[in-house]
Amino acid sequence: MKLITAIIKPFKLDEAREALSAIGVSGITVTEVKGFGRQRGHTELYRGAEYAIDFLPKVKIEAAVPDDIVDQAIEALKRAARTGKIGDGKIFVTPIEEVIRIRTGETGADVL
Repeated sequence: MKLITAIIKPFKLDEAREALSAIGVSGITVTEVKGFGRQRGHTELYRGAEYAIDFLPKVKIEAAVPDDIVDQAIEALKRAARTGKIGDGKIFVTPIEEVIRIRTGETGADVL
């Protein structure tokens, strides 16, 4: 099992969710986050004054997936979240040692 964490632009969330659902990912966790990468934020004009926006709004998607669909999930996220412009985001893949369903105490891949 792997935990796929994707940081993407907020307006791409629905496309990413639909892409993951289409390949059989049954659940995701979404968090609104702020951050910056190479783009280093931007400047905006407000009432004639220019000010810097250092942290840009992003969405973090987390999905625990079985090993056999990890590559499909990564490809689905890449296709759904890509705009071709700076700030499209990142995808991180980390191993999961154990999963436990709190309600029943079930463990392992059956929990996903």
